[in-house]
Amino acid sequence: MSEVTTVNAQVTSTLETLKNTTLSGDIIKLSGAGKAYQSVSQSSAIAVQDATDNLRNVNTMATTAMGVAMSQMLATGEVDKYKSIIDAANSMVSNSTNNFTAIGNGASQLLGQFPTGE
Repeated sequence: MSEVTTVNAQVTSTLETLKNTTLSGDIIKLSGAGKAYQSVSQSSAIAVQDATDNLRNVNTMATTAMGVAMSQMLATGEVDKYKSIIDAANSMVSNSTNNFTAIGNGASQLLGQFPTGE
């Protein structure tokens, strides 16, 4: 019951070549660098998406605050009291826009400096 089967030399040679080309140190490093780049790229994209959501939400809050302030300004005639609210809302939008720009630039710069494995 113990039969010994020999493997064709061409099959053995092909498997050895395949092993050497797919498991070499250079191939493993290249593959690892590519996977790491993809991970950093995805994380950067999520950060930019989050910054976009934040900017959208801040704009919604600021627009609402300005609308209420304008309504109260027209109803009461107290321009100075409500002008400060409008200015604060505009400042909030400006700060959020600067934050969005900084995150976008930072993500882009990080990707530009990260090795792709090429």
